[in-house]
Amino acid sequence: MEKLALQYITREPNTISEKTSLLILLHGYGSNEEDLFSFATELPEDLIIISARAPQNLGFGSYAWYTINFTADAGKFSDIPEAIEARELIAKFIDEIQNKYKISPEKTFLLGFSQGTILSYAVALNYPEKVQKVIALSGYINPELLPTTLETNDYSKLDFFISHGNVDQVIPVEWANKAPEFLNHLKIKNSYQEYPVGHGVAPKNFFDFKQWIEERL
Repeated sequence: MEKLALQYITREPNTISEKTSLLILLHGYGSNEEDLFSFATELPEDLIIISARAPQNLGFGSYAWYTINFTADAGKFSDIPEAIEARELIAKFIDEIQNKYKISPEKTFLLGFSQGTILSYAVALNYPEKVQKVIALSGYINPELLPTTLETNDYSKLDFFISHGNVDQVIPVEWANKAPEFLNHLKIKNSYQEYPVGHGVAPKNFFDFKQWIEERL
């Protein structure tokens, strides 16, 4: 495998044409590239599916995009310089994969879970020319990872599917449900759903974002 910005696993369709779309998966903190890849067999066969591995090795098959520091009072805070570095690494990786398969941004989907979602928001809002369809599962928008040019960037092609468990014990649903108002202010197309689960993806949630993808192929 050629050396790209990130390690990854892939599922390619039998034939790749100018009609083929690309789906890049970004897992959550402490997981790995196999996690979200389990969705692959249930998603449309004509998608190129790429599941990336985060760069920080936590041991025992666990990886992180950036450090989360757990403090004594049970609060936690993200290592923002590391998160920005991860954002840039993902942006570079998207370019590399698009070039490898000759896929345009218009036909590129980015799906994140938890920490992968935080970075998916960050990549799309910093680089709307790179990726335009984002599935944001169980995450939130971190303002510290966004550009200073929010009000002037061209976000007219961005489209988000956002979902969260309403009993999420890791990332409070109140953090997630601020996203629609934020995106609406920027006139960015978005759909927001909540499901009666914790920090995970309910079957109905999977069905809904699968349908959302299919409608955009």
